[in-house]
Amino acid sequence: MFLFDVHLDLAMNAMEWNRDLTLPVSEIREREKGKTDKPDRGHNTVSFPAMREGNIGLCVATQIARYVKKDNPLPGWYSQHQAWAHIQGQLAWYKAMEAAGEMVQITDTAGLDKHLKLWESEDGKKPIGYILSLEGADSIVDLSYLEKSYEAGLRAIGPAHYGPGVYAHGTDSVGGIGTKGRELLKKIEELNLILDATHLCDMSFWETMDVYNGPVWASHQLCRKFVDHNRQFSDEQLKELISREAVIGIALDAWMMVPNWVRGKSDPKAMGVNLEIMVNNMDHICQLAGNTNHVGIGTDLDGGFGTEQGPYDVDTIADLQKIPELLSKRGYSSFDIENITSQNFIKFLKRVWS
Repeated sequence: MFLFDVHLDLAMNAMEWNRDLTLPVSEIREREKGKTDKPDRGHNTVSFPAMREGNIGLCVATQIARYVKKDNPLPGWYSQHQAWAHIQGQLAWYKAMEAAGEMVQITDTAGLDKHLKLWESEDGKKPIGYILSLEGADSIVDLSYLEKSYEAGLRAIGPAHYGPGVYAHGTDSVGGIGTKGRELLKKIEELNLILDATHLCDMSFWETMDVYNGPVWASHQLCRKFVDHNRQFSDEQLKELISREAVIGIALDAWMMVPNWVRGKSDPKAMGVNLEIMVNNMDHICQLAGNTNHVGIGTDLDGGFGTEQGPYDVDTIADLQKIPELLSKRGYSSFDIENITSQNFIKFLKRVWS
């Protein structure tokens, strides 16, 4: 089955983790043996060959660079200009992958239709289609920079990541969107960008919903019903997104999937972290919506974690092909499974881009 993963930090892995994603996952792991500079060294799950093996022909691929003020202990850049320069390096990598025939950027319905037809064919090695997204808006120095990003192909943006941001408050922080946040949202709406509500803290989320009227999705999210943490969305937040015709991508970071996960200590097998939990979250959103139209896949695989902090039944991203069978066992029809694995987000893009 054709799969659409709506959140992958590909450029971050290439540019900060120094991973050559044109190689098989096994070769990347071999190169990282003995390295300890990142917690997930040797545990990566994503590469272009693995994506092709799993028939994951389409993804939302990110740029990401946080700006941190003096009193912010999170890792990040010390000026917005540095953050901007960093995402330009990430963009340059995507362009290099396009030139190498590994990827193709998709920015409109015509490009999307063309790419989907290509992946329906059986002919040879096909490029991975990607829609460019910005995770956290700190690198947008002023609104003219957002226009530059749009011209470069940006089609989705999340105002915040972790902590307090320039335009909103994110995970593990408390605060609203302020004047700058409101101005950003107005510009996002004007450009018909997709607002990614993922990572917004509760206050920023609800303030955003009060003033924003454009298209919105949550690219990599889970349900607070199962893990009571501010990173997850409550049923009220999920219902708000559903009412706005949003689609929610379900993520695969273990600490978000089960309560009481301790980073660097807990073990996926011992904690029972598997793809069934992903399906539990999918099913919960379907029950809230009363249909299968508002949920999809947004794994965040290799988003700063690997197999040491992911489902034990996912060795590489190709194992996402287990999802259709798990949904089928729950009684989901082929039509509904296709909705969840790709069509909900594809229909969303076509509606927004029309």
